[in-house]
Amino acid sequence: MHHLRTVNDVMTHAVISVDRTAPVHDIVETMRRWGFGSLPVLSAEGRVVGVVSEADLLAKAEGTDASHNVTAEQLMTAPPVTVPGHATIAGAARLMARGPFKRLPVVDDDGRPVGVVSRGDLLKIYLRPDADIAEELRDLLTSELIPSGAAIVDVRVDHGVVRMEGEVADPALPEVLVRVARAVPGVVDVTSTLHSRVPA
Repeated sequence: MHHLRTVNDVMTHAVISVDRTAPVHDIVETMRRWGFGSLPVLSAEGRVVGVVSEADLLAKAEGTDASHNVTAEQLMTAPPVTVPGHATIAGAARLMARGPFKRLPVVDDDGRPVGVVSRGDLLKIYLRPDADIAEELRDLLTSELIPSGAAIVDVRVDHGVVRMEGEVADPALPEVLVRVARAVPGVVDVTSTLHSRVPA
């Protein structure tokens, strides 16, 4: 079973980039060849120093007679918005939602590119099989959250919707378990009929 937790789990590992001295023609040709609307720009040391997009090309290079002399460094948006590979999927989604980003460069601790993550990549968590989600949630409940005998919980998942039934010893536990279930990647909604065990 593979738990989708971080950007590393869903990103595209191939990195298509241009160096900061790349002319407009090379940038456009690279975008056309790979079908990307934006590209990370790398320094001589291989670190991401900016991002050049189709919008940058249109705003700054269109109609310029000397556009063949314009480089990625002159066109790029800097500093770049990047995301580390160990970032959570939810964190990357929040970062992407703050701006008009469709793709973000993924970098290591030294700022070097290790991949690219797109909106579509982040949505992969909602394509997880129900059995995968159910197994992860059961693992969490049995190994980390529920002491022996503290609860009897039945977990079922249908199209990403978790249904939990059973009884628990602590009246506060049902709310905690629902919050845990909602945090599992791929969960769309949670319904619960968990109830407190009546003392004998």
